[in-house]
Amino acid sequence: MRLGVLGGTFNPVHAGHVRLALEVGEALGLDGVEMIPSARPPHKQGEGVLPFELRAALVELAVEGLPGVSVNRMEASRPGPSYTWDTLTELRRSSPGDSFYFIMGASDLMNLHLWNRGERLGELANLAVATRDSLGRAEVEDYLSRHGEMRCSPDGGGCWRMPSGNELRLVDVPRLDISASSVRKRFLARRSLRCLVPLPVERELELRRAELNRTWA
Repeated sequence: MRLGVLGGTFNPVHAGHVRLALEVGEALGLDGVEMIPSARPPHKQGEGVLPFELRAALVELAVEGLPGVSVNRMEASRPGPSYTWDTLTELRRSSPGDSFYFIMGASDLMNLHLWNRGERLGELANLAVATRDSLGRAEVEDYLSRHGEMRCSPDGGGCWRMPSGNELRLVDVPRLDISASSVRKRFLARRSLRCLVPLPVERELELRRAELNRTWA
């Protein structure tokens, strides 16, 4: 199996997350994409983050009925911060015959040297880097040229080969300027979320308005 891995805080999940999973899955011909909510995101700890179970349930509502996209709750039972290195290590341990494509945005890639063992993620998985309508391609090429520690060799067609044999591949996706922070602000201001989040997610958020107002205020 060739599986995409899309991790995130999903606080809350929105249409951009879902489209990213679908676009990369189709572009690379993957057998499926797993969305993995972080239980304890190391860069977003503290107030303002919904409980894991609620965030995971919202992601499940968002992808219900979408072929090839599923939710993996593996982070729920793992101790400590939700580092990507540990997540990919566990996926490889539990599914040794599968090939994984870790999905990230171009801006995430260009901060990879700040992640926990970020430059070594290519040892565990292929890297699928989303660029928005080709925006970010030049920046990615410049970043890889300046960070030789990633040891990526150009392989043509927006693809680089890593020493592990895994690939780093650019994937163009439609530009959807939606962020979880903007969704939260609109929700608190009682502005419409229609088409910004999947309809079942919008309905669940409204049902839990009192709880969310306390958390996101």
